[in-house]
Amino acid sequence: MLNEIFNECETKMKSGIEHMLKDFKTLRTGKVTTAVLDNVKIDYYGTPTPLDQVGSVIAQDATTIVVNPWEKNLLADIESAISAANVGATPNNDGEQIKLFFPAMTVEQRQESAKKMKGMGENAKVSIRNDRKNANDQIKKLEKDKEVTIDESKSAQDNIQKITDKFIAEIDSILKTKEAEILKV
Repeated sequence: MLNEIFNECETKMKSGIEHMLKDFKTLRTGKVTTAVLDNVKIDYYGTPTPLDQVGSVIAQDATTIVVNPWEKNLLADIESAISAANVGATPNNDGEQIKLFFPAMTVEQRQESAKKMKGMGENAKVSIRNDRKNANDQIKKLEKDKEVTIDESKSAQDNIQKITDKFIAEIDSILKTKEAEILKV
């Protein structure tokens, strides 16, 4: 019973970190990645569709992304969706493809990205603390229903705290590494 709670808690905490890492991909670092366009949706025959499903999205070099739509009549829609998404570059439509030229990041932009990254890290920590609270509530319920003893409950809650501390430390380590990557000129 308690092992199920431990495993479920750990699984939820891992998914919190995975979600944070996925969010990090939308941040701009020194080198541009196609992930900055992940949240861009195109109105494709009435359905909001991710950009990478209506064309190829390629990082040509460290500062350029090229979007080649599979249907040329989507160029204007793609261009307006990218403009509306405010990704940090103005789309250039040449009639065949759209190119995004990202300027080199300024120190202020790097600091702003680092600030956003820390906010994402805090959200992940809150998620992990919520997972801890849910697990502890389940353990307290078992204790109240007399399915575990008080000592077992205390031991289980200590174990949940150790799991929580491990994941919080992992987040702090990831944040430190990512911050150094973002602020590196």
